[in-house]
Amino acid sequence: MKRVGVLSLQGDFAAHGAALARAGAEPVYIREREQFRAIDGLVIPGGESTTMLKLLHQDGLMDALAEFGRHKPVFGTCAGAILMATEVWNPAQESLALMDIAVERNAYGRQIDSRVTVLDPEPEFQRRTAPGELEAVFIRAPVIRRVNGGGKVLARYRGDPVLVEQGRHLVATFHPELTADSRVHALFLEKL
Repeated sequence: MKRVGVLSLQGDFAAHGAALARAGAEPVYIREREQFRAIDGLVIPGGESTTMLKLLHQDGLMDALAEFGRHKPVFGTCAGAILMATEVWNPAQESLALMDIAVERNAYGRQIDSRVTVLDPEPEFQRRTAPGELEAVFIRAPVIRRVNGGGKVLARYRGDPVLVEQGRHLVATFHPELTADSRVHALFLEKL
């Protein structure tokens, strides 16, 4: 069984752990840099990206996380997607630059503008997982404004990419861990 780390500094890392377990992986809650050696892939959960950055630096995890992502698969959701982008604005901030995407923070609005909706994923997503719509929970979500470097858009919302893969990495601007559908996590496990 593959061991998948879930960065456990902030955000709903327990929900990601449960989704990974449903998809067939063993979740490992990552809080120390030495733990990166024992995992096959990593999930960076949602939360607040500037707070996450502060905690990553404070706990000495930023460099270890960047190095891990240069060699192993990483899946970022919401704030995790922001941290994985090469370009971030509204406002601009530091990132891991693991995927060649540009992300605008909080682009759908404030907390009150959060929503649950249903997506019609691209045929490739449905072929690789299972057919059907995908429930998506958006909470102060970012918008992916640009996808370069061979990135593949697997789902869109209002025309904007919300699920993108690039090589070994995957990002979602929504929270797939908050639904019973584990297809997005299962897709990530294919990359391990």
